[in-house]
Amino acid sequence: MTPELQQRLDSLVQQNKIMVFMKGTKLMPQCGFSNNVVQILNVLGVPYETLDVLADPEIRQGIKEYSSWPTIPQVYINGEFVGGSDIFIELYNNGELQQIVEVALAS
Repeated sequence: MTPELQQRLDSLVQQNKIMVFMKGTKLMPQCGFSNNVVQILNVLGVPYETLDVLADPEIRQGIKEYSSWPTIPQVYINGEFVGGSDIFIELYNNGELQQIVEVALAS
């Protein structure tokens, strides 16, 4: 990964309380897994930002190296990698996600 890409990813993750790297946009997800994440965040009613990895091949590959996670979507909360769709759904279903989000938005 180039230093420039590393810097760009660092900025996106640090400047947004909730950052989702996904296929498509929050208004038009392009895969079911990305849609799952968007739907959960919409139900929680919290502000979040997304980046469409399909529109940026460098980010699409780079984010996988950045997180050491092989799949998209990837969710970062308060600068920390939370996981992909499956982990996000599990955290939501057991109530942990709501707590993580509340703490992040309060800080």
